[in-house]
Amino acid sequence: MAAADRETTCAQVRERMGRIQGSLSPELIERMTDDRARGWQNPFRTPDAAALRREDRPGDAASIWRPAFVRDVEKIIHTPAYNRYAGKTQVFSFRSNDDLSRRGLHVQLVARIARDIGYALGLNGDLIEAIGLGHDLGHTPFGHAGERCLNEVFREHTGRWFFHNVHSVRVLDRLYGRNLTLQTLDGCLTHNGEYEQQVFYLSGLSGFAEFDETVERCYTDGGVAVGHLRPMTLEGCVVRISDIIAYVGRDRQDAIAAGLLDEDAFEDGLGGAYNSWILEHASADIIEHSYGKDHIEMSSDLFAEIRRAKAENYAKIYRSSGIEGERAEELARAFSLMYERCLADLRLRDESSYIFRHHIFRIERALAYYRRTYDWQLDLDQTVVDYIASMTDGYFTELASRWFPEIQFPRRTYINE
Repeated sequence: MAAADRETTCAQVRERMGRIQGSLSPELIERMTDDRARGWQNPFRTPDAAALRREDRPGDAASIWRPAFVRDVEKIIHTPAYNRYAGKTQVFSFRSNDDLSRRGLHVQLVARIARDIGYALGLNGDLIEAIGLGHDLGHTPFGHAGERCLNEVFREHTGRWFFHNVHSVRVLDRLYGRNLTLQTLDGCLTHNGEYEQQVFYLSGLSGFAEFDETVERCYTDGGVAVGHLRPMTLEGCVVRISDIIAYVGRDRQDAIAAGLLDEDAFEDGLGGAYNSWILEHASADIIEHSYGKDHIEMSSDLFAEIRRAKAENYAKIYRSSGIEGERAEELARAFSLMYERCLADLRLRDESSYIFRHHIFRIERALAYYRRTYDWQLDLDQTVVDYIASMTDGYFTELASRWFPEIQFPRRTYINE
């Protein structure tokens, strides 16, 4: 882009950003203050009493000090998959900088942002937290680059699609048998921040049968089905938009901290400070336009800005500076070889293989607690996907190096003299 054209574009971006409010209007503050003084409750809030579970387990019953969605939060954070967040990439996989975001920080940021917005709107903060912390449990190692690699090989073998949001549901609902509420599972399924919208209306979902049909369509129809997902709760809608808010600015900070981009690389001119700007302005805008409504909404200016910022991130970070631009072919080959090796070991029923020792046996032990079984032999391809998606970046690279020494992953050096 020519310097003059870039200057014009930057000026237009800043002009639009200047129209997006950074605080609540005095009128809304007065209304909210009056509502709270009167004990107002949002009629569109998801009450704890509405929680639906697949199984009526006595141990999952809500109590006065552990309501239904609090139990969901606790179920989520005690899964092995939650612990592995800390070892999974957000964007930058092979960077020797411990300050760069990992998947575990991302889900906490999403939950925090969503709780702030939800609190102002009078929504159920416990449900928001459960969805926020659980929404990425199905993510692969190496972020969205790993997700694409696993999807490609899974599609080649089965014709079915892999999406991390769909797999998050499988992790919680099937692999670990946590008996989560429908509302939390639905929020995890429909969270995808890759599909931005100006207005989020509810789906009207009311039961597990319809939910299971929706999940199956995601496997068979791929992006066509995933792109049309809508949350059943306002809490799920808030988490969905918070997912974008959480990463669009933070990923810029990480790209700058990693030395991949300069502070002046972005059209808005804020560099890493864009993160604090979007957190403040997006939250205020969404609260202003959503308070008391049966949907979640933002201004046209904020919607345009989020789309612009996200597109700029894709052009300057995800497709060039992140792992996709650096080692995409090498990573795809590693995923393909890993998939074939695991599938072969399952067919041979080689119980000395890591897929048995580190995955199947562990899942079987976890499910036995709930008197359930892991029918891994019914769909070997799905079992391979379950295993690979569960890996951290470090586990994947170490196993790939053992099995396929011809693949050379970069060595991380943390201290340079």
